Amino acid sequence: MTVHVSYARRPLARKSTAMRLTPLGASEFEGYASLFGVRDGAGDMVAPGAFAASLRRRGPAEVRLLYQHFAHNPIGVWEEIAEDSRGLYVRGRLSTDIEQARDIRALLADGALNGLSIGFRTVRASRQAGGRTLLQVDLVEISIVTFPLLGGSQVTAIGARDDLANAITRAGAIMRAAE
Repeated sequence: MTVHVSYARRPLARKSTAMRLTPLGASEFEGYASLFGVRDGAGDMVAPGAFAASLRRRGPAEVRLLYQHFAHNPIGVWEEIAEDSRGLYVRGRLSTDIEQARDIRALLADGALNGLSIGFRTVRASRQAGGRTLLQVDLVEISIVTFPLLGGSQVTAIGARDDLANAITRAGAIMRAAE
C-alpha cells in the first residue's frame, strides 16, 4: 500500500494595522479589560460604546485598580482607559511602594498572572437567548485577576519597553530621511 501526502500552500496575507508605540515604564502594563461582541462565562456580552458615558463622567483617576476585585486592595492607578474597535483598552501603573504590587509585577513578568476583569453596575442591557448584551455600564473598577470571566481580557504588555519603542521610532525616522 502506497500513501501519498500532499501539502496545500496558502498565499500569505498582508495586513496593515495601527501600532501604539507609547513606552511603558517599569511598573506599567497595558491590555484589554473587556472585549466587544464576546460572551463571558456568565453569558454577558459588551456592546461597543457601553463604557462611553461612564468614562466621560469618571475618567481613569476614579476607576480603581484592584487585585482580584478586593475593594480593600488597591494596587495602583489607571493612566489610560479608552474604548477602541476591539474593546476596553487600559494602561495602568502599579504602586511599587506596596509589597503586593511588587509581587503582582513579578507574577505578570513571569506570565503566572495575566487576567483582567471589570467591576461595573449595569445601566442598560437587552436580554436574548444565551445572555445579556450590555448597552451601557457604570465602570467602577478593573482588577488584575487569576481567572477572568471573559477569555481574552488580559494584560498584553508589561515593563519598560522604552528601548524597543525608541529603536523603532529612530529606525522609522532614518527610513523617512533616506527617501
